[in-house]
Amino acid sequence: MATFLYKLGRLAFRRRRIVALVWVALLVAAVTGASTASNPPDDDFALPGTEAQQAFDVLEERFPDANAEGASARMVFRAPSGEKITATDNRAAVEKTVGELSGGQAAGVANPFAPKSGAVSKDGTTAYAAVTYKVSADKITDATREKIDSAARTGRAEGLTVETGGDALFVEPDMGNGEIFGIAVAAVVLILTFGSLIAAGLPLITALMGLMIGISCITALGATLGLSATTSTLATMIGLAVGIDYALFIASRYRAELTEGREREEAAGRAVGTAGSAVVFAGLTVVIALAGLAVVNIPLLTKMGFAAAGTVVIAVLVAITLVPAALGIVGKRIYGRKVRKANPETGVPDARTAGARPGAGERWAGFVLRRPLMVLAVAVLGLGAVAVPVASMELGLPDEGNQPTKTTQRKAYDMLSEGFGPGFNGPLMVVVDARGSDDPKAAAKDAARRIAKTDGIVAAAPPVFNKGGDTATLTAVAEYGPSSSGTEQVVRSIRDQADALRTATGATMLVTGATAVAVDFSQIMNDALVPYLSLVVGLAFVLLMLVFRSVLVPLKAALGFLLSVLAALGAVVAVFQWGWLAELIGVQQTGPIMSMMPIFMIGVIFGLAMDYEVFLVTRMREAYVQGEAPGKAIVSGFKLSARVVMAAAVIMISVFAGFIGASEAIIKMMGFGLAVAILFDAFIVRMAIVPAVLALLGDKAWWLPGWLDRLLPNVDVEGERLRRRLETENDGRGSSGGATGQDPPGIPHQRDHEPSNV
Repeated sequence: MATFLYKLGRLAFRRRRIVALVWVALLVAAVTGASTASNPPDDDFALPGTEAQQAFDVLEERFPDANAEGASARMVFRAPSGEKITATDNRAAVEKTVGELSGGQAAGVANPFAPKSGAVSKDGTTAYAAVTYKVSADKITDATREKIDSAARTGRAEGLTVETGGDALFVEPDMGNGEIFGIAVAAVVLILTFGSLIAAGLPLITALMGLMIGISCITALGATLGLSATTSTLATMIGLAVGIDYALFIASRYRAELTEGREREEAAGRAVGTAGSAVVFAGLTVVIALAGLAVVNIPLLTKMGFAAAGTVVIAVLVAITLVPAALGIVGKRIYGRKVRKANPETGVPDARTAGARPGAGERWAGFVLRRPLMVLAVAVLGLGAVAVPVASMELGLPDEGNQPTKTTQRKAYDMLSEGFGPGFNGPLMVVVDARGSDDPKAAAKDAARRIAKTDGIVAAAPPVFNKGGDTATLTAVAEYGPSSSGTEQVVRSIRDQADALRTATGATMLVTGATAVAVDFSQIMNDALVPYLSLVVGLAFVLLMLVFRSVLVPLKAALGFLLSVLAALGAVVAVFQWGWLAELIGVQQTGPIMSMMPIFMIGVIFGLAMDYEVFLVTRMREAYVQGEAPGKAIVSGFKLSARVVMAAAVIMISVFAGFIGASEAIIKMMGFGLAVAILFDAFIVRMAIVPAVLALLGDKAWWLPGWLDRLLPNVDVEGERLRRRLETENDGRGSSGGATGQDPPGIPHQRDHEPSNV
C-alpha cells in the first residue's frame, strides 16, 4: 500500500492544478445537486420490533384520523394566591385565553372545564388546556408558535400564571458556537504547530472542502435515500474532526521529509506513502465504528452512521490527493517567513539545527521509559477512579423536566407535577387490539380494570373506541415522573398482564406513549451495547494487527480505549446525574443519562482514539523496523508524532467543548462527554499508558505468531518495503543524496537480527 500511495502522492503533487480543479469541480457538482434536490424527508424515529412501535402501527391503521404524529401543546393555568381557578373571573380568563388557540394548524382545543375532563387539579388552583395539531412538531410554523405565546400573554394580563409545554413549542436546539469556537482554536493551534499562516490554513481549507462535499452529497441524495436533515449532524461533527486530523498528519510528515533533505515532490510522495497509509487505516477504523451503528437497528441511527462514514471516506481521499496537491501549490510557504529568510535557497530549516534541542515529547518519553510502572499505575488508577460512577449510571430520554428552569416548558412541567402529580407529565397510552375478541367492549373494560389495579397507577381513563369498534385506547397516569425508574417498572407491570388478557379475552394489549418509547429505546441501547462494542473492537483489532503486525499492541489499544470511555462516562454521570460541578458548566437539572450516550461516545471516540493510536505508534514501529532498540523507537515516535497528535487532540477538545455552552442539556452532555473522552484518551492513554506499556513489553510488544504472520497480508504501513525499493533504485542508478529519494547518511537499515515476523 505504501508504494501505491507514494506514487499517488507524487502524481498529485506533480499534477497539482489538475487535482485541485477536479476537487473544485466535485464541490461545485455536489453543491449544485444539493441546491436542486427535493426537500429531505422528515425524521422517521421508528423503533422496529418494540411494543411501543407496534402500538403506533396499530394506531395509524385503526385511528387514521387521530394523526398520532401530530404535535400537541398543553397550556397550564394557575390562579392567583388564595383563589380558585374555577372562580368566575378566573374561569372567564382561562376560556378567553383558550379561545385564542383555535384555528390555523390546530386540530382541536380541549375545554379544561368540560365535565369529566380531569383538567382541573383537586385543590382547584390549577387547570390545563390540551391542544392537538394537524401537523407534526417539525412542521409547526412560527405563526402558530406566536399564537401560543400571544394567548399566554393574554392569560397573564388577566392576572393568571400561564406557562406552556408540549412538542408544538419545539425549535431546533441552540447548539452554541461549537463549530466556530473549534475552528478558531484549530487555527490558533495550527499556527503554533506550523509557524506559518499558509501551513495552518491548508488543513482547515482541505478539511472544509471535503466536509462541504460530503454534506452536499447527503443533501442531494436525501429524497432518494430517505436521509433527513438530521442525518448530516454526525457527519458534520466527525467529518470536520478527521478532515483536519488527516491533513495535519500528512502536512507534518511532508515538512519532516523536507527537513531530511528530500526534494519537494519526493517529500510529498513519501509523506503520502507513510503518513497516508496510516490515514487510510485510521479512516477504516472510523468507518467500521460508524457503519457498525447499524447493529443498533434504529433506522435513523443507521442512516446517520452510514452518512458519516461516507464523509470520512471523502476526508481520506482528500488527504491522500488534495493535500499533496495543495502542498505543491503553496511551495516554500509551507514554512514561515523566518525560516524562508534563514534558508533562502531551499526555504527549509537545516536538519542539524531542527532537532538539536530535545522537544517536550522526547523529554516526556524519556521520563516514562525511566519510570514506566509508576506512570502506568498512576494513569490506570486515576482513570479507574473517574470511571467509578459508571456503576450507578441510569439511562433515559430527556423530557421537559430536563429543560432549564427559566423556560416556559419547564415551568409548565413543574406546575403540572405540583397540581396533578409527577406522573401526569408522562401519561401512558395503552392500545387494546380487540379484533381477536368475541366481545371487544368487554375486553377493553377488562384491560382498564387490570391497568387501574396495577401498582403505581394513580388514574386510568375509560377506553375510547375507534369507528370500527375493534380497537380502543386508554390513558393511564403513573405515580412517578416520566424518567423515574418507578415508571419503567409500571410499564413492565402492565405489559406483563398482556398474556393473561389475551388468554381471557383474545385481545392484545400494547403500551406506548412518550414514556413507553423512552423505556423501549433505553432497552434497545442496552441490548445493542455489547454486540456493537464487540463488532467495532473486534474488527478494529484485526485491522490494527494488519497495521502493527502485533497481537499485544492492538490489545493494548483496545483496552486503553475502553478505559478512557469508561472514565468519560463516569465523568458524565458525576456531573449530569450526581450534580458534581454542575453549576460550573451551567447544568440546571440533573437526571438520567441520555440512552444513546454510551453507544454514541463509543462510535465517535473509538474512531478518533484509533487515529491517535495509529499515527503515534506507526512512527514507533517505523523506527523499530529500521533498527532502533524498543526504547529508542518509543522516543523517536514521540519526537516525530507527539506534538502533532497533541495538536489534533486540542483541536477536537475545543470543538466539542464549544457545545458545552448550548442551552439544551442533551447538547451540553454530548459536548462535555466527548471533550472529556478525548482529553483522557489522547493525553493519558496515548501519551502515558501507551509508552509505559510498550516500555515494559520491549521487543515482545511486536511479537506475532509465525502462523499468523504468514496468514496476515503485509500492508507495509510503516513504508519499510517502500524505503528498500527506493534504496535499491538509487543504488542501481549510482545516485546519492536526498534529491533522488535516497535516505540521508545516518539512517540505519533494517536490523539483521530482527525476527522474520516483523
